[in-house]
Amino acid sequence: MKDENLIDILQLINTDCIGPVKFYAAVKKAGSIRNALKMVAQKRTLYSRERAQIECENAAKLGVKIIAYTNKQYPQNLLQLNDAPPVIYAWGNTDLLNYPVCVSIVGARNASIGGRKMASRIAYDLTEAEVLVVSGLARGIDAAAHKGALYAKGQQGPTLAVLGTGVDVPYPTENTELYNAVRDSGLLISELPFGTPAQVANFPRRNRIISALSDGTLVVEAGVNSGSLITAKLALEQGKEIFAVPGSPMESRSAGPNKLIKEGALLVENADDILNALSMRAGQQIKEQKTLLLPLDKPQNQVNISAHKEVSILTSEIPTENVRLIDMISYEGVDIDELLRSCGLTQSDFFAQILDLEFSGKVERHAGNKIAKIKGK
Repeated sequence: MKDENLIDILQLINTDCIGPVKFYAAVKKAGSIRNALKMVAQKRTLYSRERAQIECENAAKLGVKIIAYTNKQYPQNLLQLNDAPPVIYAWGNTDLLNYPVCVSIVGARNASIGGRKMASRIAYDLTEAEVLVVSGLARGIDAAAHKGALYAKGQQGPTLAVLGTGVDVPYPTENTELYNAVRDSGLLISELPFGTPAQVANFPRRNRIISALSDGTLVVEAGVNSGSLITAKLALEQGKEIFAVPGSPMESRSAGPNKLIKEGALLVENADDILNALSMRAGQQIKEQKTLLLPLDKPQNQVNISAHKEVSILTSEIPTENVRLIDMISYEGVDIDELLRSCGLTQSDFFAQILDLEFSGKVERHAGNKIAKIKGK
């Protein structure tokens, strides 16, 4: 059955020179979407109704939901924007659209290993604490944040990616596997029509959605003129919390976060800093973060990662337990579930160490739920 109201909205928003602001202005002036179409048709050629119908049909075939601003499923946080997208394309678990607590994690595309590990570690811990991690699926910090979230909850953690392309267009192509994983375990969304390729102008537009969906935005490594700082600026304008991971003043990728901290952003060393700030700010019921314990040389020694950064994920060194784990991984690849059963680690410890090995460049994921040692490492 055709949703004529949705087709009206698609027709109007996709008409040349009609962006979100003009869309809402036209609807307000005309009194309804149908009347707005008639009014706009007097001045310009409307987007084809047939093409709008085909867009809906393609969505149905793919299992993508096109959700209009008039739909109850539409994210309530987005409605606070004066340029909220009239429709969003959602592929995956649409229950995540109105998740109770969300934090966006953004940063440099050419991120350092340490920066990527920090983003993953925090994303993992936030997801374990029932906070949804939102990012943009870009290379670097974005990809690391999504990956950390996906590793949580026994490798079934949800995460939400806002794309600057059509929801059916993985970008960058190197993140195609990650794109598929986010779609399967979380949610991909975009305001752009199917097939829209990567275009420079679309990514700043994407950033306003990332910040609007979130209760706070964390910046991990970014230049002073980067898109990540644009996201932080938008979040600040929207009344959201701004978090930043500090870095060496000698490192250009630390300039952005350090600048934000000087201007009042909360300095973040671990997920607890974010969880505490969000709880105090809104009195939200956030699940207490479970302390992740990594076995060291002696089983009785237990170290809290949040308090001891020299351990595991926040360093480029591989702890003793990881060496033993990597010895169990072959170059041809082993099944992850079998490795978990045979290694003697808890799920939390296992996936934290696998993540550490992966970002240290020692192992890589293969199709069929396998992980393999990288030759020469």
